[in-house]
Amino acid sequence: MIFQSMHENKVRRVVGMMSGTSVDGVDAALVEIRQNDGSLQIKLLAFENNPYPEAVREQIFALFRPETATVDKIGYMNFLLGEIYAQSALSVIEKAGLTPADVDFVGSHGQTIWHEPVPCGRDGWPVRYTVQIGEGSVIANRTGLVTVSDFRVADMAAGGQGAPLVPFSEYLLYRREDETLLLQNIGGIGNMTVMPASAKPEEVCAFDTGPGNMIIDAVISALTKGAKAFDDGGVFGAKGTVNEELLALLRQEPYYTRPLPKTTGRELFGTQYTAKILSWQGAHRIPEADLVATVTDLTAWSIENAYEQYVLPKYRASKLVVGGGGSYNKTLLGFLQKRFAPYGVEVQTQEDLGFSSDAKEAVAFALLADRCVRGLPNTLPSVTGAEKPVVMGKISLP
Repeated sequence: MIFQSMHENKVRRVVGMMSGTSVDGVDAALVEIRQNDGSLQIKLLAFENNPYPEAVREQIFALFRPETATVDKIGYMNFLLGEIYAQSALSVIEKAGLTPADVDFVGSHGQTIWHEPVPCGRDGWPVRYTVQIGEGSVIANRTGLVTVSDFRVADMAAGGQGAPLVPFSEYLLYRREDETLLLQNIGGIGNMTVMPASAKPEEVCAFDTGPGNMIIDAVISALTKGAKAFDDGGVFGAKGTVNEELLALLRQEPYYTRPLPKTTGRELFGTQYTAKILSWQGAHRIPEADLVATVTDLTAWSIENAYEQYVLPKYRASKLVVGGGGSYNKTLLGFLQKRFAPYGVEVQTQEDLGFSSDAKEAVAFALLADRCVRGLPNTLPSVTGAEKPVVMGKISLP
């Protein structure tokens, strides 16, 4: 019944929600999706970012560590986040001047607390696993709207890495006939989508480039003793000079040379990784501003390295389009412009293309949910490594 009714509706209003590895809050976007003769058009009706209460944020971070992620705490947070996401959905609907009766459904990514994309091989089974919390049934009950959640597991069941998922929406929205684009999201983790000119779905390539804002944020938090959570505008990093010795050391991380497809997360570039960097800084007594500049340039280098290693042998891009919170870090954008200039690649932001850097991932999950409720595949196996396209998402009815 859901699939049939959604197929008949050429215009859908969907709330998409995303909470990323930075754990800064819930991004909620209300979009209008219009289908005309097979072409897809979207209009952003409203967008909000609702920060997590600090006490909730601290509890989420505790779930990233197996020793503190007990079953009762995971269960509690799963339902609490359902309440918070429902509130965010209702808030963005109200911001658009609409009511839930004017909206068709909700798509919620949830909060990742663990992601293991490589088969572990324990107990004789090649198990990949992932955990996203934020109970869809709670969202559906509170909003009165059909809710799609827990997207990644379907792709992993089909042998994929369950990430990255945004490239599917990028294929729908950004594909060009005459130029190759690099779509670089810089959230907690950096991820690149390679969109070749006139690309077919199987020609799209995407992967995690490495740390995005995660290390920068952690260093800023440590240096300011928690007074600041990120380098606003890149102001702190702009005061420093890149320490080439530290940068060379960080570039040796084996992740950067792993073959595709590949994804990463807080499991590698989280608290323990940053602690080692801070320890090195203390031992070598490099200025704090230099440390921030160095980890900022590490993100820029990792993106350049990804282009040179994985993309350039096949495609020459014309533009690197940056989205996510990192697009507001002017120091990071400056490093990217300097590193990509020799390749003739212009660095732009989502805003330069008429889109929103903040809303991009939330919009993506609105589009993925739209496909799910219509029973249509919403993955790119060429990106995730899955055996076949699947319909991702679990549907909760109000």
